[in-house]
Amino acid sequence: MTVDPKKIGIIAGSGQFPLLFIKAAREAGRRIILIAHHNETATEVADAADEVQWVKLGQLGKIIKFFHRCGVEETVFVGAITKTRIFRNILPDLKGITLWNKIDSRQDDAILRAVADVLEKDGIQVLESTLYLRHLLFPHGVLTRKKPNKAQRLDIEFGWKNARAIGAMDIGQCVVVRNRSVVAVEAIEGTDATIARGGALAKEKAVVVKVKKPSQDFRFDLPATGVKTIETLASVHGAVLAVEAGQSLLFDPEAMVRAADEAGIVVVGVRENEDGSLDY
Repeated sequence: MTVDPKKIGIIAGSGQFPLLFIKAAREAGRRIILIAHHNETATEVADAADEVQWVKLGQLGKIIKFFHRCGVEETVFVGAITKTRIFRNILPDLKGITLWNKIDSRQDDAILRAVADVLEKDGIQVLESTLYLRHLLFPHGVLTRKKPNKAQRLDIEFGWKNARAIGAMDIGQCVVVRNRSVVAVEAIEGTDATIARGGALAKEKAVVVKVKKPSQDFRFDLPATGVKTIETLASVHGAVLAVEAGQSLLFDPEAMVRAADEAGIVVVGVRENEDGSLDY
């Protein structure tokens, strides 16, 4: 194996994050060695790489062999994998199934950390997914024309504590609240489905709170929001999207804020102070 320090491995899922990362990595002078997942990674992502290997979920040995053959010593995880695929469309190779059988918890963090450990033992360092893209982190403060009112702030504070609690259990990162009652908790279905379900139960004026997990590892794909999040919230007549600032990704911020303003939705990046109080 001949190592090329200009090469960077990308283990890509779905969404726009892989393409954004590829663009930024190229601008930094890196060559792109891509792992693309069947039924997840877009063809335009694969087309943008210098070298590509398509895999099915669980083919860990195939990933490692490809990176070794290409001389890759650094990689990132970017883009989402549909969580319910662990129940279908999974075809692990020997290395993948050996790891799977060793994992006590099949939640996101446990799986990703286990995969990262195997990669690093094989000489492939896993870097932060925000490498080259820290400008995409969710900003602090109110982004929209409307600001949260007193009742909405109380819902944000209530939701924040509950979202932190489910995050600590590696269940999800988002809750939907109305009148200081949790109407939906994110689990394997993802944020948009949680908003749709919670918004239907709340009827209107739902407050969505999305935070990092207490043990959030920046090496792995961070929680993300964008125009689709606002469209989903608007479809159920929701009122507020509150996101932990600096700990998640914001895609297409101008379009997202414009969509929120048109729908009369409050979007705010929140920080937690050392005393547990929230800073808007």
